[in-house]
Amino acid sequence: MVHRMAVFLAVAAALSLAPHPSEAQSTGRAGQRITAIVDAFGDRPGLERDWGYAALVEYGGKRILFDTGNDSAGFARNARRLGVDLTRLDAVVISHRHGDHTSGLRHVLGINPHVKVYVPDDEAFGGTTPAGFFRQGVPTLPARMRYYGGTIPRSLPHGTAWQTASFVRVDSAAEIAPGFRLVRNLAPSGPFNETPEISLVIDTPGGQVVFVGCSHPGIERILASVAARDPHIALVVGGLHLVTTPQAEIDRLATALHDRWKVERIAPGHCTGEQAFATLQRVFGDRYAYAGVGTRIGLP
Repeated sequence: MVHRMAVFLAVAAALSLAPHPSEAQSTGRAGQRITAIVDAFGDRPGLERDWGYAALVEYGGKRILFDTGNDSAGFARNARRLGVDLTRLDAVVISHRHGDHTSGLRHVLGINPHVKVYVPDDEAFGGTTPAGFFRQGVPTLPARMRYYGGTIPRSLPHGTAWQTASFVRVDSAAEIAPGFRLVRNLAPSGPFNETPEISLVIDTPGGQVVFVGCSHPGIERILASVAARDPHIALVVGGLHLVTTPQAEIDRLATALHDRWKVERIAPGHCTGEQAFATLQRVFGDRYAYAGVGTRIGLP
């Protein structure tokens, strides 16, 4: 009886340590991978599904957190269960200001207060209002009706929910480490034309890897900004914001990503949408990488 119990415990321990099917994509060079920490789909036991996005990027000896999810506590729990040490980060990149990408930043800064955080040039992350904003002053108004009594300060810093963060505001393409750069894009029109978004690009021997948060400016606009330097795009990872897009446009875009932009592999998540998941899987075939929460995907 004791022997059988020992065997049972040994088997159970082995099973608990066995890789989940999503680990099958974690091949590649050791330590060169993406770990999906937050997303709303996946079947990894013990992990919480939530709307939002967060991923740890490990490449070339660097550890970069890309976005921080929708709920600080849930993000922290998933990171802990995945064995992600958030005290050991070279940088954090926040793609854009929306809460489903920024909420976990509070937890990160609580345990890693001095980490450098790259953000778009958006009021949500600070900045200043130029004095010229008040150029239409009316000197004949009484002082009590005038902004600042009629004497405008030279610098008017914006408040932010993360006052202690070491923000680096990104208003154009920027290199943040050798082989790591950011591209900044903005939708020319529509509901997100005041929401700048930055994407992380890694140069690898197998081509460029592009990380996107929601692709509000449009994934083709983002890829154009990446391809302006090098047209070889090995992998696109993240949200493509197609969850409400008509099927005809999804079909067109999937074909364009494959044929025009020559994207070699795609690992869509977050706001890409189930219709787009199915379409992209059909178009890309075995070059479609599943990226549910908890998945680890090897980088070229």
